[in-house]
Amino acid sequence: MSTTKWIIDPTHSEVSFKVKHLVISTVTGYFRSFEGSAESTSKDFDGAAVSFSADIDSIDTNQKDRDNHLKSVDFFDAENHPKLTFSGKIKNEGGDYKLVGDLTLRETTKTVEFGVDFGGVAGDPYGQTKAGFEIEGKINRKEFGLTWSAVTEAGSVVVSDQVRLHLNVQLVQQQVEESVEVNG
Repeated sequence: MSTTKWIIDPTHSEVSFKVKHLVISTVTGYFRSFEGSAESTSKDFDGAAVSFSADIDSIDTNQKDRDNHLKSVDFFDAENHPKLTFSGKIKNEGGDYKLVGDLTLRETTKTVEFGVDFGGVAGDPYGQTKAGFEIEGKINRKEFGLTWSAVTEAGSVVVSDQVRLHLNVQLVQQQVEESVEVNG
């Protein structure tokens, strides 16, 4: 059986999150620096092992003061916990893809499940083989130690506990390793 290794192409990928602000609007943020890989033994990526990390210091919500607050001890504590990490597997259940694994933030690890839209595999004009995925899911930020909370005079929550994650990921095939079985 052969294993194919893939790595994230950061120029054709993005990692974003959305959270409700004051219950009436949504703030979108991005992790601008990230890396990841997948190792698969099947063309449909069923059972593929996935690893991913994002640099907390790369948070970008298009507002510097908010970014600095998110990096502070009130939220991610980037100085002491510089990375978000994930490790898991892709499951293809009759064309219904899921990504299940362990997400770690602030030294707290929880098993999470994300929906996956597998876009397929294609060759690019430069001879590279690429695979595309759109990944979506939700987490409760407080379960990962991001517990800062505030309430307005009217009683509205400033930042929702629920965070929606959205990743558009393009992988580049790296190599094919042949496993040889030896019968003794």
